[in-house]
Amino acid sequence: MGHVEVSGVTYLLPDGRPLLLEVSFKVGEGAKAALVGPNGAGKSTLLRLVAGELTPVEGRVAATGGVGVMRQFLGAGTVHDLLLGVAPRRVREAAAALARAEAAIAARDDEPRQLAYAQAIADYADAGGYELEVVWDVCATEALGLPYERVRARSLATLSGGEQKRLMLEALLRGPDEVLLLDEPDNFLDVRAKQWLERAIRGSAKTVLLVSHDRRLLAEAADRIVTVEGRTVWVHGGGFATYAEARGRRKERLEELRQRWEEERARLRRLVHTLRQRSAHNDALAGAYRSAVTRLARFERAGPPQRAPKEQNVRMRLRGGRTGRRAVVCEELELTGLLRPFSTELSYGERVGVLGMNGTGKSHFLRLLAGEPIAHTGVARLGARVRPGYFAQTHLRPDLHGRATAEVVMAGHALTCNEAMAALARYELAPAGGQPFETLSGGQQARLQILLLELSGATLLLLDEPTDNLDLASAEALQAGLAGYQGTVLAVTHDRWFADDLDRYLIFGADGLVRESPEPRWDL
Repeated sequence: MGHVEVSGVTYLLPDGRPLLLEVSFKVGEGAKAALVGPNGAGKSTLLRLVAGELTPVEGRVAATGGVGVMRQFLGAGTVHDLLLGVAPRRVREAAAALARAEAAIAARDDEPRQLAYAQAIADYADAGGYELEVVWDVCATEALGLPYERVRARSLATLSGGEQKRLMLEALLRGPDEVLLLDEPDNFLDVRAKQWLERAIRGSAKTVLLVSHDRRLLAEAADRIVTVEGRTVWVHGGGFATYAEARGRRKERLEELRQRWEEERARLRRLVHTLRQRSAHNDALAGAYRSAVTRLARFERAGPPQRAPKEQNVRMRLRGGRTGRRAVVCEELELTGLLRPFSTELSYGERVGVLGMNGTGKSHFLRLLAGEPIAHTGVARLGARVRPGYFAQTHLRPDLHGRATAEVVMAGHALTCNEAMAALARYELAPAGGQPFETLSGGQQARLQILLLELSGATLLLLDEPTDNLDLASAEALQAGLAGYQGTVLAVTHDRWFADDLDRYLIFGADGLVRESPEPRWDL
């Protein structure tokens, strides 16, 4: 069985600022630990340190039993590439050597290359590659309904985000690695798949360290909570049900310790002041004065206890604007190969949820309304003065890559640098103002996308899984922002908590039918 141990780890950002300071914790054999904390606090970085992808400035990271990693964002390529990406390193290296040997023999078929090809096949077999392909066959059948050989060359672009995540999770949970590092494993999963994931993690003998913002999943799957905040880490040994209470008690204890320290420093300073004055007229007190000075210096050199973490204060000011009464009109709209013809209307000011299993066409529907070329018949029409703003579930924004966050906010919105930094500060993104978009955490990218929607003045928000990467405080800020938004909202979501706050629902069924419901339904 595997375990994870982090001892005194310090990690610096590229600009030299500390992200993690003397972090220590342990996840024992078979434990299921959740990493929680504000976006940008270092959760994904900590997973990468455990995976060996990053090196700490100080401290030590140990993981035994083989480490399988699921990264936060999806990749490109084929089904084979995806499965190989979560395979043990030895298999990945043998597969790369086999691919090179195949390419060489295809270019020129001679005896040396045939021998090299035969050796590469033997090495791949020794690494366990063919045994793993048997496991992949089960994974592909469970996740996609087809055997591995039928889908191995299939482009990942033809799979939904949920299908890709389910396939990776199946491979990791059934694979040989005994420690799993899962970064936002529930993103892109529909509710049924989330419930499967909760059961699979609970029932696995593997050691799991996961990052998630889904409170239901945390409550069902994690037996301990590792909180990353204030550049350090603390561990709650119970489950998520008692986490809020434990965090409140810890905050009170830290505040009390800090207050006691301040009181003791004030007392020692008063003592030094008093003895200095008295020793000026009484040489007998000179020794006591020097002793008090030494005591104060030693006390201040030891430093104060840790401060209680600062509470997040994300303020989203989504404004919108008045539009025609009918914001969206669909007449006999059919998404080719996904949805049967349906008709519906969205009125100005409505908050409408789009629910359903993955692969039923929900994201395609939003992208069509956002103006993308989605194959369809029938009518999908926006009303008068409706300006759509689209939040992309996958955060795929090639237009933002390589550009500093502050520059992205200034561009196209006629903002000065000071105005841009003030806007970023409301979203708690000011410290990342100089970072390129692709270097931000998933939660920071999500908040930046919402800020850009705010600045765009969109009167129709098309939100595709907006809470997937948001921490709890940011998700609550989004809901507060939507409550005051003067416009129409159409949101695809599998977040059971977020969905409860919407007005009505379009349910995209696995049978291709679209049904309307006044309550959220997850059974179609």
